Amino acid sequence: MKHVRPFRIKYKIMVICMTVIILPVLVMTINSYYSSERLLAQNYTTLLNDLAKQTNIRIDEFLKEIEKITLLASNGLSDNLSATHEGSFPIQDFLREGDEQHEIAAYNILMNYIMMKDRVFSIYLYNMNGGQDLFVSPHQPIDPNFKVANELWFKKFMHDKDRTITLTTRIDEQLENKILAVSHARKIHDVTSGKLLGVIVVSIDIKFIEIVNRNLQEGLRSRFMIVDEDDKIVYNVNERLIGTLFRDNVRPPEALNVVVTSPLSQQKWTTYLYMPLDELTADGKILGRNLVTLAIVIVLFAAVISIFLSHVITTPIKKLLRNIALVEKGQFEQVEPIGSKDEIGHLSIRFNRMSHELKRLVERMQQEEIEKAKAEMRALHDQIKPHFLYNTLGSVKWIASMQQADKIVEMTDALISMLRYATKSDGTLVTIREELDNITNYVTIQNVRYYDCIQMRYEIEDRVLDYRMPKMVLQPIVENAIFHGLAELEEDGMITIRIQSQLNKVVIEVCDNGVGMDHHTMQNLLEEKPGASMGTNGIGLHNVQRRIQLHFGKPYGIQVESKMGEGTIFSILLPAIIEAK
Repeated sequence: MKHVRPFRIKYKIMVICMTVIILPVLVMTINSYYSSERLLAQNYTTLLNDLAKQTNIRIDEFLKEIEKITLLASNGLSDNLSATHEGSFPIQDFLREGDEQHEIAAYNILMNYIMMKDRVFSIYLYNMNGGQDLFVSPHQPIDPNFKVANELWFKKFMHDKDRTITLTTRIDEQLENKILAVSHARKIHDVTSGKLLGVIVVSIDIKFIEIVNRNLQEGLRSRFMIVDEDDKIVYNVNERLIGTLFRDNVRPPEALNVVVTSPLSQQKWTTYLYMPLDELTADGKILGRNLVTLAIVIVLFAAVISIFLSHVITTPIKKLLRNIALVEKGQFEQVEPIGSKDEIGHLSIRFNRMSHELKRLVERMQQEEIEKAKAEMRALHDQIKPHFLYNTLGSVKWIASMQQADKIVEMTDALISMLRYATKSDGTLVTIREELDNITNYVTIQNVRYYDCIQMRYEIEDRVLDYRMPKMVLQPIVENAIFHGLAELEEDGMITIRIQSQLNKVVIEVCDNGVGMDHHTMQNLLEEKPGASMGTNGIGLHNVQRRIQLHFGKPYGIQVESKMGEGTIFSILLPAIIEAK
């Protein structure tokens, strides 16, 4: 066998120190690192939410202004707030009259309003009363050739009963530069007759969102976008993405980004603002380098400490090992005490006491060996006694034969056979044949006592006679059947012994036609009670049950069935063991 070299204590101490010190620090550092990452992500999420909400408020203000302009143009937009009908509806007056004076009044009012709103609005007043149109745009030149009546959205708007419509981001064809814009259109009806006078369209350059986002960092501006209810992009820094599906182009994966969403109140739009997690964890690289440096320092510190501890601890242990080697050689007197004051010192003291006790134990064992040899000699002498009994019974048999006392001869011969069977010591198991011969001798003796009133019947398969079983199992059961079952019968009693094999088991039944027994007697029959089910030889059924189960285990043993006045059946279950050849 290959010798395995032991793992030295000093190496164990080094491993333990490094594990105990490094592992908690490493776990705490990693936990702090990821906790900081999560906290940073939460803080940035809160910050982005605040930025998105503030931006939405500004965007909602611009969209609200678009609707407000069209509403005031329809219901009355005046610079003098006159309470009279004249001059209270300059837009409607222009659409009805169409003269230069009303055109100038309407133009000035609309231009003044636009100038107060960062000049990002363009207003188009389309006359449906047969007059000319009016276009107000402070920055962008107007395309006079554009006909709004040819636009699909305009035709649909005129056909529908809706009074207003909001057009999401699209190219403003009314302007020569064809900019992207968000528009709001409203039908203008005469306040007196209800007749449709015209349509006012307020268009706002989509770049107004850049004005709203001028406080955002450059990186966040590129990650800000607006998506409508159909998942189409309304606004993005990259104008080529506007109008495309959000999910197919720029939707950021939430596993890799901090993403916040915020709905607008004026439109069914949603703003998205996100930041990649990689940018948040830039400081994590510095923390990682610090972690590696800390781990190296801790390893060196643990190594130094472990070497020192191993020297302090292993020195007395080596002395203790030398003492153990001396005890192994039997040199108890040369064991030296260890001067250590710690647990190893106490262990050495206890070991020294143990070695002295071991010395006394060895001396005592030597003395016991001597006494054991003496006891064996006495046992050898005691074996002479059965031989003396055999010789005595032989003399009785010879005298009875001389006097022609045949019953005494038969009884004595059977008793001698039983004594030889009971005292032979060649193993614990005997053949079933030998056990049945002993029963024959026993019944021979009992028939002398009961005047041949006991009859035996054997129903045995020949092939089971050579199976083996514990000695002296059947005799106590037959004795119980005679003394407690057949002794009270006036007529002849019958004991039947059946033996048969079942698979790998042997079933032995001892049946009698005696008086039987009640349930309480059966229940107590195999229990260990003084005098319970004891024959004249003192071997109780409990002892038989115990010997069988000690030999073969709990599944084997004796079972009893009995009815009052009908007899008793003892069933013995044994394993089928064939005598070795």
